[in-house]
Amino acid sequence: AAIRRKENGWYDEEHPLVFLFLGSSGIGKTELAKQTAKYIHKDVKKGFIRLDMSEFQERHEVAKFIGSPPGYVGHEEGGQLTKKLRQCPNAVVLFDEVDKAHPDVLTIMLQLFDEVNPSFRVTSLRRGRLEGD
Repeated sequence: AAIRRKENGWYDEEHPLVFLFLGSSGIGKTELAKQTAKYIHKDVKKGFIRLDMSEFQERHEVAKFIGSPPGYVGHEEGGQLTKKLRQCPNAVVLFDEVDKAHPDVLTIMLQLFDEVNPSFRVTSLRRGRLEGD
């Protein structure tokens, strides 16, 4: 129903569609995400982004996820998520093994889901709060 509302223009552009698929291993959560991306993006490969969240188990790996703040090496490159979302802002993103990610990475994810801007760049990470332009 949420996808149909988006297709008909009944959605808030400031808030992305967010689905949470829960279940034990092997029941098809990844396949469901892939098929959703295929339906929405008509087989465009950039329309599906898979991130293995077990790569973000340490606190300092938040920068690898969303990119470094200004003044740090690699700021212009962006993070693994933000770089891919710039290529396809409406992509279906699968956060695989999210239970293995550091809690700070999960906090950043919630902030991104709250309000997302396709041209988002990190300007600061103050007091655990993500700020961008």
